[in-house]
Amino acid sequence: MSKLRHPFASVVVIAVAVLWTIPTFGLLVTSFRPPWADFASGWWTVFAQPNLTLDNYETVLTGGDVLPGGITPYFFNSLAVAIPATMFPIILAAMAAYALNWMQVRGAVIILLVIVSLQVVPIQMALIPMLEMLNTGWSIGPIPIVPTFVDPETGRSLLAGNFASLWIAHTIFALPFATYLLFVFGSKVPKELMEAARVDGASHAYIFRRIFLPLTIPALASVAIFQFIWVWNDLLIAITFVGGGPQVAPITAYLSYLNGGFGQNEHLLTAAAFVAILVPLVIFFTLQRFFVRGLTTGAISS
Repeated sequence: MSKLRHPFASVVVIAVAVLWTIPTFGLLVTSFRPPWADFASGWWTVFAQPNLTLDNYETVLTGGDVLPGGITPYFFNSLAVAIPATMFPIILAAMAAYALNWMQVRGAVIILLVIVSLQVVPIQMALIPMLEMLNTGWSIGPIPIVPTFVDPETGRSLLAGNFASLWIAHTIFALPFATYLLFVFGSKVPKELMEAARVDGASHAYIFRRIFLPLTIPALASVAIFQFIWVWNDLLIAITFVGGGPQVAPITAYLSYLNGGFGQNEHLLTAAAFVAILVPLVIFFTLQRFFVRGLTTGAISS
């Protein structure tokens, strides 16, 4: 990959980076300012009057008088949602991509077109039907397509109002994009290598596990980053399926409540936001080298 050598290009890149960073830096400064300073002046006055405190982060972590319990239960709720809701679609999409590429499935092109076309369906249109499907099941006449899992003691659906409903919803919404991306990446696997494995007597399960998955790690990492950040930042699906209680609600629900009706907790909201972005940052910087490889594969032909 060629380097940026022209001085003007370097200046443009630096300018864009600075402009992109300034708002984030302003939020970071605000998160350390006491409320009276935040209400009295803008964050840029910190250079003349450096009134900084850790009280905002202490209130966010402990809850104080604002939201008892603090951000901790919501933080672990988000982990409990995001990790399975990232792993499930990746596993299913990888199996689908392998089957469509290398198992000679009849009508594979049509199946792929149907999967890709599902990406145009707005999530907002599918939320209520999916919620009803999880609560009451789904059948075509006497044929049950999605069975109803009901607790015999309470009569309530076992898939409603808990983490399982979010795992299912996020998996369904992520599958079209994940399958398409892994299908395209999986088609770049050398055909000779796959044929040699078949000649040696390797089963599809062995080839998938020992050849296909290792060679598609960049694409898997790309999907993992996209999906994890999407699930971690989601509020709409979480509120629709599980509500906002601290037992199951994610960290975005805490941020929504912390904002208050009139935005009076701006100093706390910025502190909570920086606590919330710690995990996505760790995920991104851990997988970024695979992420770049996944996005650039096929862009430069050998």
